[in-house]
Amino acid sequence: MQKRLVRKLDLEKAISEVKPHQKPRAYLEQYTIPPEAAAKILYIAAYTYDDIIDKTIVDLGCGTGRLAIGAVLVGAKEALGVDIDRMAVRMAHNNAEKMGVKEKTQWILADIDVMRGSFDTVLQNPPFGVQRRGADRKFLEKSLELGQRVYSLHKSGKSSREFIKRFIEKCGGKVTGVFPMEIEIPWLFKFHTKRKHRVQTDLYQIEGKGND
Repeated sequence: MQKRLVRKLDLEKAISEVKPHQKPRAYLEQYTIPPEAAAKILYIAAYTYDDIIDKTIVDLGCGTGRLAIGAVLVGAKEALGVDIDRMAVRMAHNNAEKMGVKEKTQWILADIDVMRGSFDTVLQNPPFGVQRRGADRKFLEKSLELGQRVYSLHKSGKSSREFIKRFIEKCGGKVTGVFPMEIEIPWLFKFHTKRKHRVQTDLYQIEGKGND
């Protein structure tokens, strides 16, 4: 039986072993979530609100699998990751095998639009919509459709908060918490001017339509 990680530092260390994307594409905003941020999201979801342990999880736009794999390490019943990028999905599969969670994870190469079903919890680090305006909206719509509870990371700012809250309510969801988080993005693309860039983000906790 797999040992459940309960210390945040242990979780961070484990997630750091999940390899990031080797050839990220700017237009897809493929920024691998930092281990510290992933651990914080999972800790809030698991230990403040009991939305991970023994729950079914879906990670939309899973990338190389850090949130989905981390969820299983914390104690999720099973986790499904979905991504449109073939290399990311292959890496997620390999990462899950390396981390010993292959039996409790599944990976789907597809656009999130095709997803159907019902999950206890949705975890997602969607595109912020910097490269493609509104790219995060379809993630919010789909997450509300699939999950009873949603944890979604977005760029911070007063206008962003107001828009996201209105959009979620319009889609039939309800914001139940907003947790400010600073994440560090390393130099990845030619247009980046700094070796490391700190971005202010908000983690939204949302009640999905499954709670109706």
